[in-house]
Amino acid sequence: MEKRRNLRFDKAFPVSIRTDKFGECSAVARNISAGGIMVEVAQPLPLGTEVRVFFSMPESPARIIARGEVKNHYFLNFADPAGGRARALTGMGVRFTGFESENDLLGGLGITRLRTVLH
Repeated sequence: MEKRRNLRFDKAFPVSIRTDKFGECSAVARNISAGGIMVEVAQPLPLGTEVRVFFSMPESPARIIARGEVKNHYFLNFADPAGGRARALTGMGVRFTGFESENDLLGGLGITRLRTVLH
């Protein structure tokens, strides 16, 4: 049974993560919802770290700035069913706590727009 509060969309796109303590790093978002984002990074930040996530939606010039907190770490290993090379992914789940502008994700774009753009 699905326990998520928000509908999640699998879509890879570039993001930038900034913190006061750890600086800035580039990452790849792997999925997003109105409540948070999962990003692929080589070195996940410590749990509880407050972050700002910078990204743009496809087909929109608006830059979205979300505030959030690192809630989960992910260390995934994928096997190739055809016997090829295995792949690994490290990442972190960020729960959104707010947005810098009323016009950002929840205000101006809305979840309906997010659904349309990401699919």
